[in-house]
Parts: sequence; C-alpha cells; structure tokens
Amino acid sequence: MLPLPPLQIGSHLAPYPIIQGAMAVRVSGAPLASAVANAGGIGLISSFGIGLHPDYFGAAYPKRRLFEANQLALIDAIQEARQTSPTGMIGVNILVATRDYPELAQTAAARGANLIVTAAGMPWDLPRYTEQYPEVALVPIVSNLESAQALCETWQERYQRWPDGLIVENCKLIGGHFASQCESGDVATIATTVAELRHYLNWQGRATPIIVTGGIWDRSDIERMLAIGADGVQMGSRFITTAECSADPRYQALHVGAETPDIITVPSPAGKPARVIRNRFAELALADSPDLEKRCIANCLAACLCRDRGKTYCLLQALSRAAQGDTDQGLLFSGGAVRAVERILPVAELMATLTCSTLTVP
Repeated sequence: MLPLPPLQIGSHLAPYPIIQGAMAVRVSGAPLASAVANAGGIGLISSFGIGLHPDYFGAAYPKRRLFEANQLALIDAIQEARQTSPTGMIGVNILVATRDYPELAQTAAARGANLIVTAAGMPWDLPRYTEQYPEVALVPIVSNLESAQALCETWQERYQRWPDGLIVENCKLIGGHFASQCESGDVATIATTVAELRHYLNWQGRATPIIVTGGIWDRSDIERMLAIGADGVQMGSRFITTAECSADPRYQALHVGAETPDIITVPSPAGKPARVIRNRFAELALADSPDLEKRCIANCLAACLCRDRGKTYCLLQALSRAAQGDTDQGLLFSGGAVRAVERILPVAELMATLTCSTLTVP
C-alpha cells in the first residue's frame, strides 16, 4: 500500500492529507485537534458554542454575553492546543451564519491558528478580518464550481487574496447541516465537481488544494477521493469515537454503535436540513412537535427560525445537551456513512490505521 501524500495549504505542510472535521459545542476542542496535529493531520477546533461552558458563561458570569465567552474560550483552546502540539497544524472552524463570525475570525488569526475553515455560508469578507495575518491560511467550504468561482473572484477583486484551499461537500453524506438543493452524492458526481474545480483553478494558474468532505470513514475512502483528483479529505464523525474527543462518554457510546440506518434528516433553525442520529429529540424535530422547547438561549445565529419565528428549536441548546450526555433530549450530528466501531481508541492509533504508518506517541 502506497504512503499517503502530504497536504500543502498556504505556507503550511501537513504530513498527511487528513483534516479532522469540526464538531460544535466543544466536541472537537483542543485535545482532539492537537492529537490529530501531532499524528500528522490537521486538527480543527470548532468555535460554535465554544464559550457555552461554566468556566466562561452562565451563573458565574451573569453579565457576560456568549460572544465574549466564545472569544475567551477560543483563545484558551488555541493556546492549549499549541502547548500540546507546538509544531502541528491547528485550525479553527467558524460558521459564517453566526453573529460573532467576524470577531471569531479575527481572534483565531491573532492567536496563532494556522488556518481558518469556514462553513454555513459564503465568507465574502473573510480576508478583511484576517488581513493583518497573511500567514493564516483561509479555507472555505463550497458546494460546487459556481460558488467557488464566485468566492474566488470576489476575494481577488476586493482583497487581492485567493483561497488557500477549497473544501467540497458531499452533501448526500456530510454530517450536520447541508445544502437544501443537493446534487452531489455518488463518487462519479463528486469526481465531476473536483474535475470542474481543478480545470477552473488551472485556468486561473492556481495550485489551490481541493479537499473532499462527507462520507469519509476509512483508508479506502481516502484513497478513493485521492484517485478522483482530490488533494485531501476532511473527516468528522470518525473522530468522535476517539479518546481525545471532549464529548460526554454517553454521546460517544451512542456513536460507537451507530450505523447508516440510524441516520435521519431533520429541519434546523438555521433554515437548512441537518443529518443526525435518530433519537427522541430528532423524532420530535422531524414531527415539528409542540413538545419542542423553543426558547432561544443566546441569540447566536444571524438568522434563526427559533428566535425569529418561534419555530423548530434552539440549535445551540440542542447540540449542547447532546455533547453533555443527554442523548435523548439533545441533537447528535452525524455523517451519513457512519459505521459501528469496536471501541474508543486513541487518535494516534486511528491515524496510524488511516495512514498505515508506524504508531508513535508524541
């Protein structure tokens, strides 16, 4: 079996072409991101709801808004990850749909993140928020050639900046939110999208890496994506069942036994469908049950059906409950290609399996 190639993103080089996907409300925090970085991949800290923790927000800080708590928690998380992984590639995932997206982008860049990955919207002005830190790689998630082309050309015209990488979603399999108008799904369709993007980038004279996310679970999936022309992959759900994942053990236990038939799609207050593990809460959301609590706890999203129209549920609260172990009344995002695993294992062991490298302890 041939070794996996490295992944160059901007001025940063990862030994392996694997990005650990971000999972909200501290599921992918500093311990997971640094462990992946130490194992040769790229670790991402999720910024969404990172401050929703007693150390930063709640009864002990009655006057502190969640946005301030998010910034403080993100600063601490980047510092913790960097202390554990001084030379590894550490990034931050930021949702464009959140109201504190600009501040979090500025904070991530100023505090030493190697890259910023954006999701849940088009980051038209991201280069403006990070212009003082040109060494920070900017990697937006896009759905197709048209969205990538519009973003690239807008950045070039406004800021003389080009994305350092593009992440393409397989929206038929990606966990969490996905585009309502979903075309991709099988390998042939993804291959077409990758080929279109490569042709466009070559035409522009750009060697921008293309990363595929959604449905990546094992080494064979990685090889399949590299074979169709991708430079790397992003994997989220596979890292939930690792020892360094910060989610409650009950949350992890549910993912240990989860398989594809357990995955359903529910509406979300963000206005997009979301892919989750079936549980009591998901069933209520699917039925738009009156039993769903519709109290907005933090005013976190720029547009929110719960806050603005009294529909669906509070996304932050639902995700937080699950991550804290309430697997009955919380929302559990999961990819569509999830498979049952035998046990919780260390990130180093999982990465060694994915890369077929010799297991080492940093």
